[in-house]
Amino acid sequence: MDFLKELGIEQENFGACIGGEDWLNTTNGKKLDSFNPATGELIASVYQASEEDYEKVLNASEKAFEEWKKVPAPIRGQLVREIGEALREKKDALGSLVTLEMGKIKQEGDGEVQEMIDIADFAVGQSRMLYGKTMHSERTDHRMYEQWHPLGILGVITAFNFPVAVWAWNACLAAICGDITIWKPSSSTPLCAVAVQNIANEVLKKHGYKGIFNTIIGSGSVVGERMLNDKRISLVSFTGSTKMGRHVSEVVSERFGKTILELGGNNAIVVDETADMNMVIPAIAFGAVGTAGQRCTSTRRIIVQETRYDELVKKLVSAYEQVNIGDPLEDGTLMGPLVNESAVADFKNALEKVQEFGGEILYGGKTLDGNFVQPSIVKAENHWEIVQEETFAPILYIITFKTLDEAIAIHNNVPQGLSSSMFTLNVQNAETFLSSVGSDCGIANINIGTSGAEIGGAFGGEKETGGGRESGSDSWKQYMRRQTNTINWSSELPLAQGIKFDLTE
Repeated sequence: MDFLKELGIEQENFGACIGGEDWLNTTNGKKLDSFNPATGELIASVYQASEEDYEKVLNASEKAFEEWKKVPAPIRGQLVREIGEALREKKDALGSLVTLEMGKIKQEGDGEVQEMIDIADFAVGQSRMLYGKTMHSERTDHRMYEQWHPLGILGVITAFNFPVAVWAWNACLAAICGDITIWKPSSSTPLCAVAVQNIANEVLKKHGYKGIFNTIIGSGSVVGERMLNDKRISLVSFTGSTKMGRHVSEVVSERFGKTILELGGNNAIVVDETADMNMVIPAIAFGAVGTAGQRCTSTRRIIVQETRYDELVKKLVSAYEQVNIGDPLEDGTLMGPLVNESAVADFKNALEKVQEFGGEILYGGKTLDGNFVQPSIVKAENHWEIVQEETFAPILYIITFKTLDEAIAIHNNVPQGLSSSMFTLNVQNAETFLSSVGSDCGIANINIGTSGAEIGGAFGGEKETGGGRESGSDSWKQYMRRQTNTINWSSELPLAQGIKFDLTE
């Protein structure tokens, strides 16, 4: 395929790169094969990084940080600006690779690359706004202020479902903050990481920078665990399951490292009696079916006022019947495959458990050829164990309520707290949902679905979603260390709080 060549993807690729240099040509690591989830065909392979490769990348990153942190932030921003321009040039090719390797439809693959471009633009502006604070000292002729310094080396561990965007969320902001990024991508989507590193390398080489953006592709035992335990890595940004996130948190915090955790979601849309169904149905369909239900922000529960239940189910089933399932690279396809056979097994097991609880499958539930499945609509109860869990597949649970208080209680009664939404034309209901007694999620929307967050707002959730925040707003502060400074420009040495400490000569 032409776009593979454009992105520098060979039949066999290497798994470790110091940014701005050629890939480390180690071939003694276990070969990682990448398959097209839609066809099962081999796309290409990557030789996984060795422990020696890991040390080379870390040593180079330490050296790079010593120089990069001295570069003025606006100049660092110019490098990120050029990364964004390079991504614009490669948007179609990289979006196609995301679709080929991960399985999301081409529109979504291109949209993910657009997220990278958007965060690059955001970071360029932020590079001139790394603001500190000034405050009045209680001591005469003293000045106090806060400033922010680069944190160090950042480890980014990403999941298969957003194989390029989440790297950019972290790497672009970290770069303008003066940090170095080492990326460990998902073993399910290594080629996307190779392509992004190739794009970054071109920009780095052009300006003579080395080691700002680096990649290490390897197993969790060789690369992942070393990153978690490595004191040279100041911050680990992890996207993945709650179970693995708990392990990441324990290991990194044990050495007093910092973490950003973006973990599971169990996202719900509340539909009250005033909701506009012309908006509700497409929002639910996109949220639940998009990316084949493999987003952390996928819509998994619908909490509908019982007076609207029959209408919603009828219209939703009609919408699902129009979902074209097939090759995600073809125009007109609305849902591609699940990422692999294991994901299909999880889909089947979840539906079996639903039926054991007495749930009614209102639509779908079948497995198709290969990694394809039918998106499913299920009448369920919120307290069922399977409903409390996040199944990374297109299964949508329908739950009814009578009062708004009941709806909010149902909504919040899950372990996760990422994204939430309410469809209503009642301003009191809307404000209640967004108030302190409403949604307990990190993201709460009115008349907008649970998916499709914009770059400008900080992304992340509460409870077992991990509490992390990435992308917009003031999330840049996570990639820097805060320092409080006091300057005494008098000829005296007064102490704070009026303390007297007199010494006789």
